[in-house]
Amino acid sequence: MLVRLQRLYQEAEEAGEAFNATDVELARLRADARRLGSGLDRARTALALSRNEAGRLAREQYQGRSGLSGYVRLLLARDPRSALDEGHLMERAARGRAATLARLASGERRAGALADASRRALQRQQVLAARQKKQRDTVRARLGEVERMLASLTPGQLAALAALEKAATGKAQRELITSGALGNVPGANPAAGRPGAPGPAATGGPPRPATPSPRGGNALAYAVGQIGKPYEWGAEGPRSFDCSGLASEAWARAGVAVPRTSQRQWRDLPRVPLNRLRPGDLVVYFPKATHVAIYLGDGLVIQAPRPGARVKVSPIAANPLLGAVRPDPGARPLPSYDPPHLPPGAGSGSDLADDAAP
Repeated sequence: MLVRLQRLYQEAEEAGEAFNATDVELARLRADARRLGSGLDRARTALALSRNEAGRLAREQYQGRSGLSGYVRLLLARDPRSALDEGHLMERAARGRAATLARLASGERRAGALADASRRALQRQQVLAARQKKQRDTVRARLGEVERMLASLTPGQLAALAALEKAATGKAQRELITSGALGNVPGANPAAGRPGAPGPAATGGPPRPATPSPRGGNALAYAVGQIGKPYEWGAEGPRSFDCSGLASEAWARAGVAVPRTSQRQWRDLPRVPLNRLRPGDLVVYFPKATHVAIYLGDGLVIQAPRPGARVKVSPIAANPLLGAVRPDPGARPLPSYDPPHLPPGAGSGSDLADDAAP
């Protein structure tokens, strides 16, 4: 039953991650469409001016006030100096007419190219909007299955599911700490695998050697302030978050732009070994980099786990670790650091996320 429930969450979050990626692409495409529209407006205005000028030249030609009458006057001129001056004027006029015609041809080509690009951008937006609707419908369908499944369980079955999750989390955290994969993490207590375990400010152990960068500390402080807010796929705050929405918004509040989705965060940001983690780093989970949390220190993270859960403190090993990335790799860590105070119940609730949480 637990495996089935997690699979349904996974399918919902896979669609949610795809929805987020499509949303980012749509936003970029809409910006491109606005830029193309502005360029097309300017090109059409310039083209209208060029056409007016070309029309004026055509009227002058028809009325005999074009270059031909000037050449005739040049041939019949008695004063060589005045003829030479008129020749220069004629040459300048000819260059002006040629430039007008060139602008007209160039403007027509540019307006045509921009109109084609605008049509293609609109078609692409329509395709992406249809894809996003399909992804949204998939999310809703899977979450509907989760709700129906949970509604069918007895209180005893729900308690058994929670106990299984706690046992799995505690075992994974103990194995990670004792393996030394996190390096020397003073105060990281294997008992932190319990969802209600206290954070680093309350363990009483020695302080963790690593400290955050100034911006990392700010990002972490923002994340702590969101503890208790509900998970919602596609949400970036301020009332609710999904996992990558929490990570990207926390760092944005600290003045560092990071990609919106966990997969892009893993792909684009510099990676850091787990034994060199510092608070504020992003911890990425699952083989496809489909879940992310913010490292709190002391072997704990802050995350938005999955639908139905809330932003909380969890053991770092609550989900299968892929690695970690650092949004500000060039920043120096603070010489000293007081971890943020965690609100009561910061670690309560389910720790397990889903493979493909956004």
